[in-house]
Amino acid sequence: MRQRRWIELFSDYDCDIRYHPGKANVVAAALSRKERAEPRRVRTMSMTIHSSIKAKILEAQSEASKNTNTSKEM
Repeated sequence: MRQRRWIELFSDYDCDIRYHPGKANVVAAALSRKERAEPRRVRTMSMTIHSSIKAKILEAQSEASKNTNTSKEM
């Protein structure tokens, strides 16, 4: 099925498909080789982030509970 679709696609073009056996096809061989890069050295890094979101949430919760308690008392 796949080959039929490729044949239909290429039938619209005027081209020749030529097979290059393994060792003769140096372009594909060069593209398929992985380049060996030396590993980079990384220095240790530490970052501490302080967020006030927890305090804001607790404050909002206590405010909300105060508001509901005062409305129940009335």
